[in-house]
Amino acid sequence: MSFASTLYLRPILDLLLANVPPQWEPEIRLGLQEALVNAAKHGNKLDPSKTVVVHFSVSDGEYSWVICDQGAGFTATVYDYDNKELSLPPEEAESGRGLCLLHQIFDQVRWNHQGTQLRLCKQVSPAKTNRKPLLC
Repeated sequence: MSFASTLYLRPILDLLLANVPPQWEPEIRLGLQEALVNAAKHGNKLDPSKTVVVHFSVSDGEYSWVICDQGAGFTATVYDYDNKELSLPPEEAESGRGLCLLHQIFDQVRWNHQGTQLRLCKQVSPAKTNRKPLLC
């Protein structure tokens, strides 16, 4: 799916979440909304001539979304989740909260080297009932 850069994301989120189990939908909706806003606002600078592309797949209870924008990219290494350390300048600290949210919601958060493509994965098999608390 692709769409022009916009912050009106409700219909897009509804489509992307159509196959997600209801108990996971609110949490995943929050994460996807953050990722899509980042792509449209920070990546594409809300330029309506630029698009955000999302690929969705599900296999064996693992849901994944690949979100691509046409922006200049960013250095994804500014957030070191393993060490829980943000090395962002103060003017970008708010963006750091969004990155923290993505890491709390999804089991896997990976960017390409250019910082224009994000892969989010969530294992939602019935056996996985341990939900991490949101700590952001």
